[in-house]
Amino acid sequence: MDEPQPFRIDIAQADLDELAERLARTRWPDQLPDVGWSYGVERGYLTELVEHWRTGYDWREHEARLNEVPQFTTTIDGQQIHFLHARSPEPGATPLLITHGWPSTVYEFLDIIGPLADPRSHGGDPADAFHVVVPPCRASRSPGRPARPAGAPAGSRAPSTSSCGGSGTSGTARRAATSAASSPPRSAASPRNTSSACT
Repeated sequence: MDEPQPFRIDIAQADLDELAERLARTRWPDQLPDVGWSYGVERGYLTELVEHWRTGYDWREHEARLNEVPQFTTTIDGQQIHFLHARSPEPGATPLLITHGWPSTVYEFLDIIGPLADPRSHGGDPADAFHVVVPPCRASRSPGRPARPAGAPAGSRAPSTSSCGGSGTSGTARRAATSAASSPPRSAASPRNTSSACT
């Protein structure tokens, strides 16, 4: 296992602008009258959702919140692993690995990471503290995209889709958690990185 390196999510503004432009250029199909959701997602619902993503959703707000939790990357068994690591101030804290499936994301864990890592500051018992490690589901643009399919020998081609759920990486994630929890804390500051967690 390589020494964990600090990581921050920092999506280029050009990428966000390009996404907004593509959403604005969407050509919507006609919808049959009175069919509702019978043939799939209802058009009115979908157009409203896309408009929210294009004009209402503030990625920078959520990016900043994700970056409040220290993040790192490391390489285990040839696979780059990206993980959030909230180290507890309590000396006897227990390592805790939290994982999610598809289509959930690490964002859903942000409200519980603090109380788990530092229960004393949240009105809890410090004896219940954990060193919290959260590896995001690895999507194609995430740091940690699989180098090969699960169980395949070195040199095999990586899957082109997200490896969330069934990627066979639980063992490497556990080793990352164990190593991260036992390693000394490091600064979370790092150069710009244009990759994204699976959020």
